Amino acid sequence: MDGETMSTDDRIERARLACQRAVFVGDLDALDTAERELDMVEADLAVARGRIMQARSHEQRTENPDELALFQRATELYQGLGDVRGEGEALFWVGTYHQMSMRDDDTAVPFLERSSELAARVGDKLTMSYALRHLGYADHVAGRLDAARERLEESTRLRREIGFLPGVAANLVGLAYVAAAQGRRDHAWALIEEAGSIADASGAQAILRQVEEARTHL
Repeated sequence: MDGETMSTDDRIERARLACQRAVFVGDLDALDTAERELDMVEADLAVARGRIMQARSHEQRTENPDELALFQRATELYQGLGDVRGEGEALFWVGTYHQMSMRDDDTAVPFLERSSELAARVGDKLTMSYALRHLGYADHVAGRLDAARERLEESTRLRREIGFLPGVAANLVGLAYVAAAQGRRDHAWALIEEAGSIADASGAQAILRQVEEARTHL
């Protein structure tokens, strides 16, 4: 079974069998296998728990240092395992913590750039789309509007390609703000209308609220 598609239950069971083999067969090398399987479980769990904390922090506009510790631990474990996809995802969340919770783009951007590089290496289009979106956000805040547009458009292309429609709608809202800042107001309104249609069709109520806010500001 491919390690990247193996479930947590599968990994725990393989670790159990490896320990059993070490005890009854004397295969001590099996313990290395068992430890590796549990490192995979721990890394995946750390990312999952950290994402829950991040979602709560985002809604409540708070900051939780435990979130960062979980993503850092996951990054360390994935690096040790040679799991490039996992490392890229964990680094994205490290960058997101610094950007969204700490409002520190200077610290966040290198993590996001590395995340994008690793995700591209293994063809992880979803993580690439997230990293590019947040890099585009950093460019927008810094006034680098052309770079922001380029990154958001590439993120949107990837999201359309994999069928991540709520993410497409969210990006279109961001692109509308960029277009408005560049004086392309007609295009901004067109992007907002498309974002609203996609968000409505995909049941993305939070994005619909962003669409309405954008209509008010634009």
